[in-house]
Amino acid sequence: MSSTTAIGIDIGGTGIKGAVVDLVTGQFLSDRVKLPTPKGGRPVDIVESTRALLATVSSVAGASALPVGICFPAIVKNGHTMSAANVSDKWIGLAAEKLFQKSLGQPIHFVNDADAAGYAESEFGAAKGLRGVVLMTTLGTGIGTALINDGVLVPNTELGHLQIDGVDHETRAAFSAKEREHLSWDKWASRLQKYYSTLEALFSPDLFIVGGGVSKHHQDFLPLLKLKTPIIPAVHRNNAGILGAAALAVKNLN
Repeated sequence: MSSTTAIGIDIGGTGIKGAVVDLVTGQFLSDRVKLPTPKGGRPVDIVESTRALLATVSSVAGASALPVGICFPAIVKNGHTMSAANVSDKWIGLAAEKLFQKSLGQPIHFVNDADAAGYAESEFGAAKGLRGVVLMTTLGTGIGTALINDGVLVPNTELGHLQIDGVDHETRAAFSAKEREHLSWDKWASRLQKYYSTLEALFSPDLFIVGGGVSKHHQDFLPLLKLKTPIIPAVHRNNAGILGAAALAVKNLN
């Protein structure tokens, strides 16, 4: 396989997914393999499950020597996980990139999951070829964000934690809040309105992209928002992390 091919692995609180990716087309060259995230989300268990998943994905002809990118639900600085979302607190401050490299027996590139998803949309999706400031948000258990300027990723923007009316606003505007409080689309949209209006005032973006599983229902809530900035659904949804991790691996390891 060529230098435009890589393996992307997306580690989440409930599942670990991976595939071989064609970085010209953004298409998968293998089946998407998924394993459950081990209960408790401890480093030793997640690393072992990732090793097993990589062995399966690498069994595709020619895939064993490919670059590997891994995205993870944490702030990632210099290969260290500085936070932990829906996984064990034992990840906080851990030299995670080195831990994976030692277990997998090869170099990897390690990145925040929302950053990987945003980069995938910039390279292969809703923001492909666009100049200016793109802000991607993933609406799920929390709110993940990725900030991209002229195709360049600004890493680790934790804008789901913006304080609005004295509250960490992802606790009110994430999709989990809609489900937990049994909010109608209209009532949830009013919370999203406050969130996106704040982002708009602070960053003057050229485009908002909305990802996460709920983006497949975008017609139920995006038209309810009144913004100056265009706001559109993500293209790759649950595959964005895999795509972005693979693309960033080739960019950073070659």
